[in-house]
Amino acid sequence: MTTADGGTEPGFWRRVWDALRPLDPLRSVNAALGALVIGSVVIATGLVWVAIRSSTEVRLITVFSLIASLLITQFVGQRLTSPLGQMTAVTRAMAHGDYTARLATRRRDEFGELAQTFNRMAADLQSVDRHRKELVANVSHELRTPIAALRAVLENVVDGVSEADPDTMRTALRQTERLGRLVEQLLDLSRIDSGVVPLRLRRFSVEPYLAGVLKESHFGSGAHGAAGAPEAAADPAGSPGPRGRGDVRLLLDVWPPELVVRADAERLHQVMANLIDNAVKHSPPGGRVTVRARSGTEPDGLEVEVLDEGPGIPAAERHRVFERFNRGRETGVPGGQGADGGGTGLGLAIARWAVDLHGGRIGVAESPRGCRIRLTLPG
Repeated sequence: MTTADGGTEPGFWRRVWDALRPLDPLRSVNAALGALVIGSVVIATGLVWVAIRSSTEVRLITVFSLIASLLITQFVGQRLTSPLGQMTAVTRAMAHGDYTARLATRRRDEFGELAQTFNRMAADLQSVDRHRKELVANVSHELRTPIAALRAVLENVVDGVSEADPDTMRTALRQTERLGRLVEQLLDLSRIDSGVVPLRLRRFSVEPYLAGVLKESHFGSGAHGAAGAPEAAADPAGSPGPRGRGDVRLLLDVWPPELVVRADAERLHQVMANLIDNAVKHSPPGGRVTVRARSGTEPDGLEVEVLDEGPGIPAAERHRVFERFNRGRETGVPGGQGADGGGTGLGLAIARWAVDLHGGRIGVAESPRGCRIRLTLPG
């Protein structure tokens, strides 16, 4: 079929080729079996004709015909059923938890299509298994932070380091409430890839919000108080906390003071808590961690930087620090405490996920000293 300008209609020969598939032994099992029968008949007929022409005994010709037919049948049958043996082996491996094995997909017939479909199923099962393991690790990582902070507050009160005043009890109550919310919200991680995790956006003031996050980090890590939160700075909990980092100062710099952002407060809390936790972890003795917030380019937007005075992130690692389970093999790489320092390597991965949900950006910015993580929320 030709078009008005004399050319061949696009897809015409493709439709012709598809229409011939039932007759193509390479693309159809039925056609291959039909070719096997025809081949066997042709061979038998040819041998009978040779016997008649050469006066050979018919019994001898019959034996040769049977042998030739069996050999051809064995060869074709082996080729047709070989994927079934591979599929059995791969299925057994999957039954033992190995989802990495795949079938060869070079064939063009129905078995080739079956192999491709089987490989897609195996990839989906591997992805589901990986997400299940990541979900368990994410839940453990996220629950550990408020539990550690709550334990630190209660230990300080029991040991007499802090008074059980209303301010301290409110901090403990906030950690308990956050723990309850995390139990529900961390289940949303199983739906990250589907893109249906809800955001509860609202407008709130940045300075008191970040001051609260820093104060919770102060209780959880034993770090000293933050600028902009005099109560935290005056709190006697400057003794080392669970990580023994009571020598690290937390500073807050917000401009303008009335800065407002529109975001999901709980998701943003996940981001800031993980960034501050990493910064404190990699700070030198007597170091400072500064949280700097500025207005974004759009209304209700926000730009936040978290700076520490640690060894920084090697240039070769900067593109990997937000990957899941990247704990870092060199000193100063966030996401964990290095090869020997523990941690699950999920903190920055969770931070990037939460920022992506807001349509924002997060990355490692250039810094003359230490590490600087910058995130931008569009508002």
